[in-house]
Amino acid sequence: MQACHEDMNGSAVVLGILAVASKLKLPVALEGWVALAENHISPQAYRQNEVITALNGTTIEVVHTDAKAACACRHAHPGSQRQADLIADFATLTGSMHYALGSRMSGVFATSSALAHQASRAATASGERIVVFPYPEDYDSSLDSTVADVKQCSMEGEADHILATRFLSRFVGDTPWLHMDLSAHSCKGGLAR
Repeated sequence: MQACHEDMNGSAVVLGILAVASKLKLPVALEGWVALAENHISPQAYRQNEVITALNGTTIEVVHTDAKAACACRHAHPGSQRQADLIADFATLTGSMHYALGSRMSGVFATSSALAHQASRAATASGERIVVFPYPEDYDSSLDSTVADVKQCSMEGEADHILATRFLSRFVGDTPWLHMDLSAHSCKGGLAR
């Protein structure tokens, strides 16, 4: 749990987007969900190998106890309150993305190539560096569980960034979705213009 106080970059991005959109009085309706949790050792904390039930009824076998992004995605799910035109989530989700790209780029996953291209154009315009990754369905078998609907992740560590995206995709329904794994969050000095 060392340095977990820094594990808030996804929520910080969401708050930053809301603050800028408000300051610029952009003519858009935005709703932001931030996953706030204290990583703490206690008898009430969920533990590895427990089965928990998400708000949408999905049962999840807990493999790693540091996971908050699915909570925010579930609340943004169109079936939970209202229909969204787009769900965009930002998370410092996986170490494998950092190993794939280092600290100067972030990885992006999108439900369509048009959305991926739109994200790439926006990143270029703002001076950010992103790489679009696929997340094919055949990776789902790595999340098969014998005790729940799905495992939260695998212990093998292979393609964690893709597996995490496959896991999160279960909570966004059919809504167009953009997931950014913020591996560049630790780049000293930043990259944007």
